[in-house]
Amino acid sequence: MKRKFIYLLLCVIGLAQLASPMRMYGDVRTGTMTPSQNDSIQFSLLTCAPGHEIYALFGHTAIRYQNFSQGVDWVFNYGMFSFNTPNFIYRFVKGETDYQLGITPFPYFETEYALRGSSVYQQVLNLTPSEKQTLLRLLRDNYLPENRIYRYNYFYDNCTTRARDQIEKSIQGKVVYPSVSWTKTFRGIVHEFTVDSPWDELGIDLCLGAEADKAIDARKQMFAPFYMRYFADGAYIQEADGNTRPLVLREEKIVDVAPEMEPPFVLTPMGAGVLFLLLNVLIGFWQWKKKCIFWGWDVVLYAAQGIAGCIIAFLFFISSHPTVGSNWLLILFNPIPLFYLPFMVYRDIKHKKDLYHLVNLLYLTLFMLLFLLLPQKFNLTVLPLALGLLVNAASHVLVLNKK
Repeated sequence: MKRKFIYLLLCVIGLAQLASPMRMYGDVRTGTMTPSQNDSIQFSLLTCAPGHEIYALFGHTAIRYQNFSQGVDWVFNYGMFSFNTPNFIYRFVKGETDYQLGITPFPYFETEYALRGSSVYQQVLNLTPSEKQTLLRLLRDNYLPENRIYRYNYFYDNCTTRARDQIEKSIQGKVVYPSVSWTKTFRGIVHEFTVDSPWDELGIDLCLGAEADKAIDARKQMFAPFYMRYFADGAYIQEADGNTRPLVLREEKIVDVAPEMEPPFVLTPMGAGVLFLLLNVLIGFWQWKKKCIFWGWDVVLYAAQGIAGCIIAFLFFISSHPTVGSNWLLILFNPIPLFYLPFMVYRDIKHKKDLYHLVNLLYLTLFMLLFLLLPQKFNLTVLPLALGLLVNAASHVLVLNKK
């Protein structure tokens, strides 16, 4: 209740500031500032620590704008979205999620992340007065109703890359980022931030294809907020006359809170996968002993496999996400079992032989043999899942041969 009260209080403060548009739009709308105003302007890159929700697992990036002479303190946030948007889930899966630029009073922003248990790091940008004016004009133009909404892409066009791009556009010169010796992939970076969220990691891994396992350069690594923070810290500005200056003047931790620890879910994906495998072994043994097929389990098993296959096939063939169209998991999870399920159950009930299970057994065996050779890194939980399906197919073949 105390947290909710504080949050409500900050909302009221934010609304009060919004009620004074001249404080914000006196220079944001016109994009012009006097020299004395320029001296009192400060832009900072904000990096927020990860949260527990899947959309917050990787942190967040925003731009802070302060005008000390006018008492203005705002955060330009390219990560605004609403779950209430019509067809949000469908559009998200299809790769047509729209985000927008929002402007938030800093006290509101600060309290929101403090209540989440997410620390916030501020990197004060080393911009000239002219560059500050340009950046303010760019942000102003981005916030126009016709410009503020953009087509979000998690790896290539997100809240972090948008903030970086606007800062680079404002600079009279070139931003040179530090070189690194490591090799990174999109999937590898994702795993760094999902290490404590194995179920989220499994879900993401099931969606990402082989494209996510290709090496990416430093610029592409900046899709992740904390990678952007790292590269910004070591970056410098190469001016036209050959002079250089650091991109970041200083860094400070402006929200310092301990992250809220959530108790981990008792059952891990690998644990669930092993239980799935054991269940198939037990059912397969029971079927072999009784010389009959437990067709009710077939309904559950192959319906689940087929539904998972429909999702992956949709991502593979229809979604515009750039890293899901090369998913080799389509070999294991595809819609075929779902479409064939009525015929399978009919033949089970009639005690008729079904070549589907023999073909499935050979097919799954081939997948297991190619598991490490395919050009994609699979989540290890896929192994017991595939083995469980293989055991089920083998039990069908053994029962029908025994008859």
